[in-house]
Amino acid sequence: MAEDQNLELEDLEKDAGAEAQPEPEAEMVVDIDDLPQSTQELEAVYDIPVQVSAVLGKASMQVSQLLKLGRGAVVELDRKVGEAIDIYVNNRLVARGEVVVVEDRLGVTMTEIVKTDRS
Repeated sequence: MAEDQNLELEDLEKDAGAEAQPEPEAEMVVDIDDLPQSTQELEAVYDIPVQVSAVLGKASMQVSQLLKLGRGAVVELDRKVGEAIDIYVNNRLVARGEVVVVEDRLGVTMTEIVKTDRS
């Protein structure tokens, strides 16, 4: 099976063609169509850390109300049960999804990618 994967990676690199794209500068915005196609070109970004947050909902309250909260207190959020949650990467909204349970852990599955205009 490892040989099959190696062959697939080699095929991807061949399919990318001889066009070597220049590395983008730090302040440059890269369009998704301009991303490197070969696995070897993508390896440069594999180790970049990102913060992923899944926001179930939000609530506003005064500090005095916050200080009165105790164990077992319920804070009502601005979302309804079954409504999509927001998924942020580095504090930027990138998707919406649903909460899932995997064995004994919570996770999220993306159901919609959010496209934003970069100005």
